[in-house]
Amino acid sequence: MKTCAVIFSGGLDSTTALYWALARYDRVAALTFDYGQRHRVEVAMARRTARRLGIPHVVLRVDPRSVGGSALTDPSLPLPRSARAGRPGAGPPATYVPFRNGVFLALAAAWAESRGIRDLVCGFHTADSPDYPDTRREFVRAMERAINAGTRAAYGGPRMRVLAPFVGRTKADIIRQGLALGADYSTAVSCYAGREVPCRACSSCRLRARAWKEAGREDPLLTRLHEEKKR
Repeated sequence: MKTCAVIFSGGLDSTTALYWALARYDRVAALTFDYGQRHRVEVAMARRTARRLGIPHVVLRVDPRSVGGSALTDPSLPLPRSARAGRPGAGPPATYVPFRNGVFLALAAAWAESRGIRDLVCGFHTADSPDYPDTRREFVRAMERAINAGTRAAYGGPRMRVLAPFVGRTKADIIRQGLALGADYSTAVSCYAGREVPCRACSSCRLRARAWKEAGREDPLLTRLHEEKKR
């Protein structure tokens, strides 16, 4: 029986990754990280999505706030308001949480190894923020090597895989693939300001709006919120 764990924030990309995994694996578990982020509403929404799909959902807690350096964990730092990518080579944007995806993958690998799960699926891609160092293909490959060097695989045990099927894809393409898989994005939240209702001003909201426009569809989250408001 093929089993995997999906790193599931509850946003657009990880929701697509979840449906991608459901189409390929017999059993899928969703791992969500509560790391003191401003937008912790995504944890509740991820739980809601997993419940709707009837899949196991685990929330792992980690606190990088003592490390600092990110507008997502330090409320004293302003959120970026532009959807434009930064100047190439300028370095990570203010929303980069230092080595966040490395920490997530390490914890996910430990959780998965203890349960005999070999595949970790994530929705990483570089279209939103090309200067995020922990979403690149090179990073994914390096983490896979590190995981296999530091687990039972180093002694001949089952090797683990880190699968990032959307690396190099645009956000609109990711949405299109998710729609083809029947993905329900009505509870997939993205707003960095910490609201279920998008602020429409932060960089994440702007990138999301642009992606739905490019995909030629109305954002299902906005549709649901509009329908609930009318009731």
